Order: sequence, then structure tokens, then C-alpha cells
Amino acid sequence: MLEDRPRDLLVAGHVNVDRRLALEEFPGPDRTVPTAAAAPELGGTATNLARVAAAHGLRVGLFARVGDGFPSEFLHRIDRAGIDLRGVRTVRKVPTPTCFILEDRRGHQRTLIDQGAMADGTDAPISARWLREYAWVHIGTGPPEIQLRLAARARAEGLRVAADPAQEIFYRWSPSTFGRLLACAELLFGNRAEIARAVELTGCRTFERLTDLVPAVVRTEGHEGATLLSRAGRIHVPAGRRRSAGSFVGAGDAFRGGFYAAFLRGEAPSATLRAGHRAAARWIAGHRP
Repeated sequence: MLEDRPRDLLVAGHVNVDRRLALEEFPGPDRTVPTAAAAPELGGTATNLARVAAAHGLRVGLFARVGDGFPSEFLHRIDRAGIDLRGVRTVRKVPTPTCFILEDRRGHQRTLIDQGAMADGTDAPISARWLREYAWVHIGTGPPEIQLRLAARARAEGLRVAADPAQEIFYRWSPSTFGRLLACAELLFGNRAEIARAVELTGCRTFERLTDLVPAVVRTEGHEGATLLSRAGRIHVPAGRRRSAGSFVGAGDAFRGGFYAAFLRGEAPSATLRAGHRAAARWIAGHRP
């Protein structure tokens, strides 16, 4: 029984060093603009989700690869949050994954990533022994070959699988590999653009037809809210008014962390979306675990 397993959620994806660059506006071709660079930060889709989920009381772990240059203090910070690090492997003589995040004064973003140790995962070991401790695995960003192996192994060990390739759905996933991922999954996450790409990759033609392939889809829609589409119907919950302005980087990951906290407690679908909105709003306002 999944409820008897000692851990709730394994999050497979990026554990990054984030380097933020704040600018008034993005430069046009062959133009230069001044910028202010912030100190390196702990980031990554998997890290952000796991931190928020753990702060909400879930028993969470990470599955990721980091490389040379990943600060030991960042690992200590994750460990202090009570997050299981047995699935985090340090790959020597390879750069650590690093995101360069450009954000203008309107909150628009441009992101560049040096994949480093997450560029290839063909030799990444997967331990069935500790996988059995988890009830769910969230398959996020990362090399499709390892994410598919992890999803298949998780299913074989009785875990339930959620799929969330995020922006990598545009450049790392093909119709074939994405179809294999959905065949393992019970939940699919994405924003409007990512879900539109999922429709394109699968040939489903419409958002609604995705539930022919996966039982439920969570689509985040920015200031308009979020929609949960399942074979039982559609539920939309508005995001509500933001009370303070801040950076939107990582807000989608925070939404997922809040969503899971309510979802794994068995709350109603509308309550899971509201929990996601609250977690994202706190993140944007700067209240981060």
C-alpha cells in the first residue's frame, strides 16, 4: 500500500546554481544594456519544488546530478530542509548545472542553461532499494533517457508517476519519448505553452484529448489561475490578486509543491489548485523556504 511507504514524493530534475541578471529591458540584436548581477543562488526546478513541498510537511527526496563547483553549502541547505539526498550524485570533472536568468522590470524572463552534469544521464544508477520508500515520483527536467528509465523503474516498484518536462518539452522530448513518458504517468503538469506543445507532440489536437493518454492534467495559467482537467471533468480556480510584486522565477515550481501538499493529503481538486496558488504567491512575495 502506498500510504504505508515512509516517504511521499521523489522529485527528479534539476538542482542548479542560479545566476540572476536584472535589467530594465532586454537588448535588441547587436545592442548592450547595463545589468546588476545577484550572488549565486540555489535553484533548479526540482530543488524549488522539493523545498516548498518539504516546508508543507511532505517527506521529499531529490534525484539529480550536480557537478564540480556546486557549493557544499547548497547541499547542506537542502539537507537541513529534511530533503533526502541519496538520489543526488556529484559527477566529477563536469560543470555543475547553471542557469543564467535575465529578468526585466516587468517580470519577463529569458533563461539560458549550461546543462553540465545534466546533459547526459546514460550512466546514472537507479537504486530500486530506496525507490521503494516513495509513493510518488515527479519526473521533471533532465535527460529523457534517464527520466524514462526512472519512470519505468518507479512503476515497476509500485510508485505513481507524474510528468513535468517544463521548458525542456520544446527541445529535449520527441513524440516518441514523450509518448513513452505519458504511458507511465497519472498526472501531467505544464503551463499554457508547455501543454500546447504536449498536444502537438501527441497529436491529440486539443487540450481535452490529452486525458485519452494521461488521467489528469494540471495547467498553470499565470494571473488567470490554473485548470485541472481529468476524465471526471474540468475544474478552474482563479489565482486571486497578488498583494506584492516580486520575481516570478520558480513560482511554477512552488505551485507544484503546494499542490502536492494538498493532493497527497487527499484534499478536493479545487483545494489542491488553491494550495498551489497560495504557495506560488508566497514565493513571488519572497517568502521562500
